[in-house]
Amino acid sequence: MTDIHALAGAYALDAVDDVERAAFARHVADCESCAIEVAELRETVTRLADSTWSVPPPRLRTQVLAQVRRTRQDGPGRVDRGGLPALSRWRRRTAIAVAAATLAAGAGAGTWAFQEQRVRREQALTQAARAETERVRAVLAAPDAVVRTVAVPSGGRVTVVLSVSQDRAVALLDGLVGPGADRAYQLWLVDSSGAASAGVLAAGESTATVLIGGVRGKASFAVTEEPDGGSVRATTDAVVTLAIT
Repeated sequence: MTDIHALAGAYALDAVDDVERAAFARHVADCESCAIEVAELRETVTRLADSTWSVPPPRLRTQVLAQVRRTRQDGPGRVDRGGLPALSRWRRRTAIAVAAATLAAGAGAGTWAFQEQRVRREQALTQAARAETERVRAVLAAPDAVVRTVAVPSGGRVTVVLSVSQDRAVALLDGLVGPGADRAYQLWLVDSSGAASAGVLAAGESTATVLIGGVRGKASFAVTEEPDGGSVRATTDAVVTLAIT
């Protein structure tokens, strides 16, 4: 049998047989250093299985395998009662431990990649939000910006800031009466050919700032209350209408 102290890693990973488990359990009860090592190894294994643990980088697996290839292997040891060299049996347990670590690293790399993709998506959304904010500022600061505002009879106010040079407008809906959980306010640009949707608020939303494109040549701006998700054509009378030319 190999050095009893060397069984700590295999014992923590449950890679020992019944005889070795019983022998090491008796040993660890009186060996403080082995008890500490087993506790630390088990904590590490638990953290590897915890989805909230900080995921190791993908290069860890490559580094572990590279270190295994660089480690010199000793010659065979004496034969134990089972007929297998004791060192060979230890190598088998070591291989199991390395395999477990490699699998954990591989799983971690997959999770890390997923988290990296999520971060990139969030960064892209942040960049998009910043770009949207800059476009709104450009409309509000445009030399030819025209402001139209009107009070909504049922409550609240709608303001439209339009810039022909930017071919954009910013609509600000403030304090309108909530349309209901399954209803939404929809914005429209109207000209001689009819009304075209200019955006739909989230269901139940009554305060919002919306950037609208393609305003050149439009005669008016309107807001209607529609089913959640909006409609191809307005299905209700306008809550408010503003002339924008």
